[in-house]
Amino acid sequence: MIRQIIKIDEEKCNGCGLCASACHEGAIQMIGGKAKLIRDDYCDGLGNCLPMCPTGAISFEDREAPDYNKAAVLENQRKNNMSALRQWPVQIQLVPVNAPYFDNAHLLVAADCTAFAHGNFHEQFMKQKVTLVGCPKLDPVDYSEKLTEIIRQNNLKSITVTRMEVPCCGGLEYAVRTALEQSKKSIPLNVVTISTEGIILD
Repeated sequence: MIRQIIKIDEEKCNGCGLCASACHEGAIQMIGGKAKLIRDDYCDGLGNCLPMCPTGAISFEDREAPDYNKAAVLENQRKNNMSALRQWPVQIQLVPVNAPYFDNAHLLVAADCTAFAHGNFHEQFMKQKVTLVGCPKLDPVDYSEKLTEIIRQNNLKSITVTRMEVPCCGGLEYAVRTALEQSKKSIPLNVVTISTEGIILD
């Protein structure tokens, strides 16, 4: 059938994730840093995502698409309302240095505020990763020492750092870079900076 459905211009999409957060049906996901319409039958055609897009990357189009499937949406919501957290504890200060979940893990080191600022944080950053969190401004410790031992004593596949754009978050990135250098290991490192509006800056 021909019906109204959203269209996403990937060239205009800046990867902020605001549309995915606004889409309660789960029709939009962030894949490869871009918003994607994952299933036509999840899109109800009401366009809650449109006003959230800061770059005008989302519009309506009339095209051939299956009917909106409310039952499938509800089942998808039930599955996705689960946390992506894989281990406990998560605070850098509390986590054991040689916990078994570190073996062959992709490590996420996240500034405390990032999960609150970015609406799709679990799906986009925590999924399939071991998560550690901390705040270099509030915690009176040098994270680099413990992170060095975690990196040195475990076989990590990659490290992702999520930090806010504010200057104090630079301490977390510095601690991870210092730990990598001190561990004398070569592990892929990705640093993602999030604005105070929840937009991914780099």
